[in-house]
Amino acid sequence: MTISILIDNAPGVSTKAEFGLSYFIEHNGRHILFDTAQTDLFVANATAMGIDVQKADFIVLSHGHYDHGDGLKNLQGGNLICHPGCFVKRFGKNSRNYIGLNQSRAEVAIRFNLVTSAKPYELFDGAYFLGEIPRLASFESQTTSFSFEDGSPDFVMDDSALALKTDNGIFVVTGCGHSGIVNTLEYAKKVTGDNRILGIMGGFHLKHNNLQTQETIAYLKKNNVKHVMPSHCTALPALAEFHRVFAVKEIRTGDVFSF
Repeated sequence: MTISILIDNAPGVSTKAEFGLSYFIEHNGRHILFDTAQTDLFVANATAMGIDVQKADFIVLSHGHYDHGDGLKNLQGGNLICHPGCFVKRFGKNSRNYIGLNQSRAEVAIRFNLVTSAKPYELFDGAYFLGEIPRLASFESQTTSFSFEDGSPDFVMDDSALALKTDNGIFVVTGCGHSGIVNTLEYAKKVTGDNRILGIMGGFHLKHNNLQTQETIAYLKKNNVKHVMPSHCTALPALAEFHRVFAVKEIRTGDVFSF
């Protein structure tokens, strides 16, 4: 399995960055484009890295926020999978800035072979889109800084992840982790039938070194997770604690990881 970082918050030596996330994943001979960030920059970075994003067998959106899906406009089409709630209109709770996708479901369906699923969806042998993740941990997903158009709270229930099966356990890729990292990993175990966690990578949506961060770290240690790779929306206080415990390194655009 190989994961190429097309977009993350930090630039690489010859690749630029923007606030967002986009990964190109090769697994079991197939290719997944996971999120598309905000603009066409993921395409430019992919080209610089020798990657043709249009060759992806599947495009997966982790959830319906602009920094993960607005780049869809720069693709010619393909097989797109996401949660059915990705296309709702959503805003910052306090700022009231629009933070949803720049295309409606109808617009996306014209250009893509669109599949929406709230249930787990097997992309191919060993690769699962988790669908809607049950929120069972008492310390996760208790508050939100987002709202819907009518002002009601938006807990980003469309937030999902990828679970990739390997000989050494599952590797989970998150976009923002709004569902909670522990909730996500526990559901990935259930969906794949494998209790071994090889690694987790992507946005953890942890902002402080608080109870949630400490409980997440304790869970990862208890489960002997070998690869702990927070990025994107994981803020510095939480990152510092992950660095102290797991010696994590900053993920940058242009990085390529093999597992």
